[in-house]
Amino acid sequence: MILDEFLHNLHFDIEKASIPYWEVDWEDKPLPYKLYRGLPVVPLSLEVPLTLEGQRQPATPDLSKLGHFLWYVYGLTQISQSVFSMDSTDHSDVMQSYRRFAPSGGALYPNELYVYLKIEDLPVGVYHYDVAHHRLVLLREGNFDSYIAKALGNRCDVPSCFGTVFVSTMFWKNFFKYNNFAYRLQGLDAGVLIGQLLEVAKRFGFESGVYFQFLDRAMNHLLGLSEREESVYAVIPLSVEPTIWSANGSERDRMVSAAQLCGELTSIEQNHYVKSQSVKEYSMLTKLNEVSMQEDTSSFSMIEANVNGNGGGQVVALPEAERRSYDLGSVCRNRFSPDIDFMMGKVNQLQLANLLHEATDSFLYRNDLEAVHQKHEPRASLNICLYNVEGIPNGAYQYDSNSHVLHQVQPGDHRLLLQTGMSLYNVNLLQVPLCIHVTGVKDYYKNTFGYRGYRIQQMEAGMLVQRLLLGAVSLGMGGHPLLGYDVSLCDNIYKMESQGKTCLIQIPIGPYRPRPWLMGGVCS
Repeated sequence: MILDEFLHNLHFDIEKASIPYWEVDWEDKPLPYKLYRGLPVVPLSLEVPLTLEGQRQPATPDLSKLGHFLWYVYGLTQISQSVFSMDSTDHSDVMQSYRRFAPSGGALYPNELYVYLKIEDLPVGVYHYDVAHHRLVLLREGNFDSYIAKALGNRCDVPSCFGTVFVSTMFWKNFFKYNNFAYRLQGLDAGVLIGQLLEVAKRFGFESGVYFQFLDRAMNHLLGLSEREESVYAVIPLSVEPTIWSANGSERDRMVSAAQLCGELTSIEQNHYVKSQSVKEYSMLTKLNEVSMQEDTSSFSMIEANVNGNGGGQVVALPEAERRSYDLGSVCRNRFSPDIDFMMGKVNQLQLANLLHEATDSFLYRNDLEAVHQKHEPRASLNICLYNVEGIPNGAYQYDSNSHVLHQVQPGDHRLLLQTGMSLYNVNLLQVPLCIHVTGVKDYYKNTFGYRGYRIQQMEAGMLVQRLLLGAVSLGMGGHPLLGYDVSLCDNIYKMESQGKTCLIQIPIGPYRPRPWLMGGVCS
């Protein structure tokens, strides 16, 4: 199967992209976290603050504060047990999962966090964040400022940063369940994690930004990763003060190859544990990862400025959004993905305005995809089907974040149509007032970024999803990201064919009833 056809089917016809007769071996499933063996470890403080209020004073973090930061980004926060049969006399029908503040498809968490750190009371070097034990594992000791800067095309002042975060993807961790569909999920999951990281960084007073373009093999070599098993998807420098940030750097400095850089460091091969005894082939994932890699820094590109007008139709001006503040720690703990728990309730215009504005406004972040001084059309935008929103006719709308208005695309109640497009009826959309679709261009900027553009687009969609989920919780509502929906049906609702766009993910949002369950957090 050619890659273009595979990615098309991955989005519009998953059955054609999937491996036929796939059976999930639950007994041999991998752990949701990576465990290294026989390496030096640094325990992190378990005295995690339950509020993030008052954390904004800019200061280089000590080890304790860094531990708090990592826990809020990706630490274990909840143990969940689900019982599938009330008649069971043993524990065979009990499924246990370990939850984090950033949601993940099937709670499988295919991503891992690595950090290059230069802080007091800690040897300078590259570490893995051991989620299971809330500690750092030293992978490689030494100062790698120059190496990382070169791998980023000398577009970042790495020496001024106290740390650099690497978000990787372990292919097997959700391939074992979702087979080839894992490739789409992994990009979205990475984006949700990055969105959570950027929001937490703001609360800690850290400056941050995201590099989607870098020398893959050089970064993997630094961390000691086997690209057949795991690969870095994003690099996020962290500093206390704003750093020099260049989207393209100088031509003289940019001409660096991955092969050159890898030759500067000796290889490291670390022993780690994944639990699965039989790891199946995931050839499409590794093939796409390989063709997406950037071999030298001259391949780094930027999107040309492009501003398209919104579609016609009735314009609904939304009320001015309020400048709201909320305790991110409390919101993270209260985040919940309702399914059968949604219940219809009226949403007022101010709630809708706050949700849309806050999600898109917080989505503005430093990146290496566009020139800062140029005005661009949002790469990830929002369309929404409304029902029972006070003062706004039911219908399908396109949100214009620049003007903060809704453009009506199709009037009417689309809930039943959306429900028929669900592949699983795990959410009753008839009880949902807001059904939001994150949208992007169909060609995922392939002419600019090649196949790497697909995973970049999925990551940016995931980042926006996390902003929507956090915003919904702060307004007393819940959201449930869904990929089991008919993409073509939703594209038709919004008349997207002429725009060259498509729906990337569906998020029902609305009030919900409390679920009857016993719940306890890891930290309380």
